[in-house]
Amino acid sequence: MRSTPMTAKAAPAMSLLQVSNLGVQFGTQDGVVYAVNGLSFNLDRGQTLGIVGESGSGKSQSVLALMGLLARNGKASGEALYKGSNLLDMPADALNTIRGNRMAMIFQDPMTSLNPYLTVERQMTEVLQFHKGQDRASARAASVRMLDAVKIPEAARRVTMYPHEFSGGMRQRVMIAMALLCEPEVLIADEPTTALDVTVQAQILTLLRELQRDFGTAIVLITHDLGVVAGLCDQVMVLYGGRVMEQGSAAHIFANATHPYTLGLLRAIPRMDRDAEHLLAIPGAPPNMARLPKGCPFCERCALADAHCRDVMPVLQGVEGAAATLRACHKGVPVVQAMHSAREGT
Repeated sequence: MRSTPMTAKAAPAMSLLQVSNLGVQFGTQDGVVYAVNGLSFNLDRGQTLGIVGESGSGKSQSVLALMGLLARNGKASGEALYKGSNLLDMPADALNTIRGNRMAMIFQDPMTSLNPYLTVERQMTEVLQFHKGQDRASARAASVRMLDAVKIPEAARRVTMYPHEFSGGMRQRVMIAMALLCEPEVLIADEPTTALDVTVQAQILTLLRELQRDFGTAIVLITHDLGVVAGLCDQVMVLYGGRVMEQGSAAHIFANATHPYTLGLLRAIPRMDRDAEHLLAIPGAPPNMARLPKGCPFCERCALADAHCRDVMPVLQGVEGAAATLRACHKGVPVVQAMHSAREGT
């Protein structure tokens, strides 16, 4: 009897960026500071991941580690695979062929990121000349087209201007244009709307959505603003004290958050249907990263914390009944959400 040939199963598609157990440590006079601990995520093409948390939670240091831009006293551990190659142990020459080319970053303050002594044209054309080998004329034409794409008026004229001649919102658009010049597969945006008024903020977010649609770029968005996350992100990772508190789809995080810290952040978002009395800040302050609590880093500010929370670090694990959602909390989901509901009623 002739055997029937077996059909090979297709291998699962590899994520564009696979980060596993990322850690960032800094050597200081007070000892080792563990700024990021055990961060893991996968990023696919066209997907947006939001990393949120208060200042000092480890958001920026996590992405600076991926880009090889940590301070001299910083050290990254774990694994960050870009198309199968580990960025964390990659030689500088190899990393430079990826950085600014296949992976690009928009920094928080465009005024300190742009060189005040060089025109926008010079700064943009250098990117294409270095990564793509273009001559000055073709690089200039491509730069003008990209400035048009980010909706800078009279791009052909304004490309010859210096950064200080642009408004804050326009400088941020220049930064986005520079980051997208080489059509990167991964775009990291570190607080791209900080210090911008709400109208310009909305324009920048709309611009990022349109550019992602047109270029298929995967985005990592660093922010402390959950309102920004709601408007742009597919997945959300909530950091506190350098650790992941909760991680899952944006839809689940906003509709059914399960961690006391995430719920505290959500309560602090201004809403039109609430009085000012309902805008409640999380009591206390973020922990000293050089002297973190033995147990849960959020225990000193959590109304549910007990001796077990203070002594034992909670494990990041799946939430029953919520696919692909992770949380690090000793308290059961019903207990946490009951506390939140009670506070919402006050």
